[in-house]
Amino acid sequence: AALFAREGADIAIAYLCEHDDAAKTREIVEAEGRKAITIAGDLGEKDVADRVVRETVEKLGGLDILVNNAGEQHPDKDITDISEQQLKRTFQTNIFSMFFLTQAARPHLKKGAAIVNCTSITMYQGSKELLDYSATKGAITAFTRSLSENLIGDGIRVNGVAPGPIWT
Repeated sequence: AALFAREGADIAIAYLCEHDDAAKTREIVEAEGRKAITIAGDLGEKDVADRVVRETVEKLGGLDILVNNAGEQHPDKDITDISEQQLKRTFQTNIFSMFFLTQAARPHLKKGAAIVNCTSITMYQGSKELLDYSATKGAITAFTRSLSENLIGDGIRVNGVAPGPIWT
């Protein structure tokens, strides 16, 4: 967010329940001389994704870049340890949020806009204890490639980034 702000972007920060982290990120963006808004909610819920985009456009005047970065992971020793609830939750956060945000953002994205989807190195190399998470990251990569093909004719760029472990 700080680096986007340094390049002249105003920033909308969507988050689940990390109020202190969101406030700190807003402060960092504002220290760069840009506007920042924070919006709490579960991006895996379509109505929340719609609200995030609506508030962003209303308060910041438009939308040029969408960074899909919501994610969660739950290490498990064995595939039988993954409950149906956990599997649904991981896909809801990691995949559904990307679809919902992209659907909500699409009418506002014009030629020259960009979408950045966060996948993971686990998509390529796997992870013996992150089976559901790794599966979502593979889906994100396929979604990114397909969405890129879908939007290139409108001049909208879609890319994925696949970092390794980040200790937060």
